[in-house]
Parts: sequence; C-alpha cells; structure tokens
Amino acid sequence: MTSALLRPLYLGSIVVDPPVVLAPMAGVTNAPFRRLCRRYGGALYVSEMITARALVEGNAKTARMVSFAPDETPRSLQLYGTDPAVMGEAVRRLVGEDRVDHLDLNFGCPAPKVTRRGGGAAVPVRPALLRAIVRACVAAAGPEGVPVTMKFRLGVRDDLPTFLDAGRVAADEGVAAVALHARSAEQLYSGEARWAAIGELKAALGGLPVLGNGDIWEAADAVSMLAQTGCDGVVVGRGCLGRSWLFADLRAAFAGQAAPPAPALGEVVAVMVDHAGRLAEWFGEGPGLRDFRKHTGWYLTGYPVGPEARRRLASVSSLAELEDHVAGLDPHLRLVPGGARLRRGHTNGPRAVHLPAGWLDARDDATPPGAAADALVSGG
Repeated sequence: MTSALLRPLYLGSIVVDPPVVLAPMAGVTNAPFRRLCRRYGGALYVSEMITARALVEGNAKTARMVSFAPDETPRSLQLYGTDPAVMGEAVRRLVGEDRVDHLDLNFGCPAPKVTRRGGGAAVPVRPALLRAIVRACVAAAGPEGVPVTMKFRLGVRDDLPTFLDAGRVAADEGVAAVALHARSAEQLYSGEARWAAIGELKAALGGLPVLGNGDIWEAADAVSMLAQTGCDGVVVGRGCLGRSWLFADLRAAFAGQAAPPAPALGEVVAVMVDHAGRLAEWFGEGPGLRDFRKHTGWYLTGYPVGPEARRRLASVSSLAELEDHVAGLDPHLRLVPGGARLRRGHTNGPRAVHLPAGWLDARDDATPPGAAADALVSGG
C-alpha cells in the first residue's frame, strides 16, 4: 500500500484514522452497535438518520435517538430533511446545545416513501434546493464549528446522474467531505457498485475529501477501492452487519498488515452475547432482545449451523434464552469458503424510482416539497 493510502481523514478538528466511516443504517447504527464497533478501532461511527422536523418539533423518539453514550467521541449524527429553514434550525439546536461533533446530511436515501415525497436521493435532482439546504446547514454549524459532510448516490437513475453536480454544490458551500454510494437510487442495493464514478467525482472535486461507499465486504475491498479511485476514505455499511470486527481488519489493512483469519463460531457467539447485552442495557431487556433478533442471521451468515438453530436464535426474548441457545453451537465451526462475501442486509432492487409530480419539470426550483416530505420517523 502506498503512503497516499495511509493518510488520515480530516474533518475540521476531527482526525479519522484510519479513514473509515460507519454508514448510517436505520435500525442498526444505534448507540449499542456503534460502541460495539468502536471497540475494534478508530473510525467515525455515525448515528441512524435523524429527521430534522421531528427534532425541531420535539418528537420523543427522535430526542432519545439523538442521545450518545458518555464514552462516544466524536459524536456523529446524520440529519435528514428537505426544508432549508427546518434543517438550519435543527443544526443550530444540535450545535448550540453541544450535542454533536459532526453532522452528515442525507441526500442518498432511495426508499420509495422518501423519494416520492421529494426527499433523500430526490433532492439532488433539484440542485438549487440542494444548495439552499446545504448552505443553511453549514451556516448554522458555524464557520469554525461542527464539520458538515453529505452523502448521496449516483442519481435517481442511470439516465439522470446528479453526483457530480451534488459534489460541486458541496465544494462551493463549505462542506468538509462528501461520500458517494456508487449506485443509483433505482439500483437500490442490487448489482455492483460502480467504483469508477467515485474516481470521477474525486477527479472533479480536487482537494475536497471524497469517501467511497459500496461493496466493501472485506478489508481488501477498501484497499482496492482507494487504489482504484484515489478516494480519501471508505464508508462501510452492510459489510459490518454481523461482522463488527471488520473495523479491526480495516485498521490492519490500512496499516499494511494482513487481516486476521475470520473468527471461529465461538468468537462470533461471544460478540453476539456482548451485542445483545449492550442492547438490553440501553433499551431494556425485552425491547433490546427484539431489536437483536434481526442481527442473528447476519452473525450466522456463512457458518454451517443449520436452520433450526437459526430459527431459535431469531426468536429469542431474553439474555438467558440467548445464552442457552448459543451454548449448543459448535464453537469450532469455521466460515465456509467465500462466506465473508455473502451479502447481508438489503439486497432488493432494481426498482423504478417514484418522484413527486412535476419534480423533473422544474429542476431549478428551490421550493421545498412541503412538510409531508419531512414527516418521516427518525431512523428511516
């Protein structure tokens, strides 16, 4: 690995070394999961998506989701919204109350309930609106204050790319870095990420840090992405589902070291129990274990444990029940060949993107799409 690949990522006063970012994922990147990943090494661990309007209006669930554990630093939060005034007010509150150290803006969500209202990946289709939102957020964060980054996709579909214009807006408005998920919204999570577009964006933006996102399943993928695209860091999403130790592998790879072998099932089980315990402590045992159930399949992906064990673990309701079930697993089982690359999380797509009526007819319109576009529950 060349020295260029070893540079830390600088976001204002925040040094991210190695230059690795945990992607915000709804229902996943809560405080317990972030803290679990953090134990494996340096990275920037971002919260679930927070809806600006819900935050400004005092929504109780959103207020809880904005909480960080006392040992979390830097405190990184992703903000979603479509109204510059509301987004600016949300940033002013978060910064003024000293609740965050870094803010990421969501302009990449491809969910139909988001794009059909003009939010997420639909916003860059209207660059004037995008610029107004970004300008309001950067101004509210302060000239020497909390760094603001933004995440977006290639575009809503292949024949309507927006990523280069979105990157230029970011550079013009003082954003600290951008992250490109190298898929279109129409593509969702299907097919392969088009890493060449990450390199194209980096070439277009010059000195502005560009992070690449998409298909980083193993540490070697991150090294390949940096080498192929010249990007300044990587954003890891589905690759760390059930694989929080990927961050240790990435730390080793970015230091020029060989990644350790995949853990035996006994080590995986220990992480599972740790994760469940953290969720139980944060949310309460019942809600915490219900949240944990979706993780069990991700942890077991690639390990030959059999369908019955998977079924039992996917229905656990207490820590005692979890420990009883995992006690019957063979701790010596190893990952099957290619198991690390078996996909976890979303696999849906491609699917046509629905936009508000007339959204493509007035692309220079900076008018927000309306309160309905922001009427989403924080987290997605």
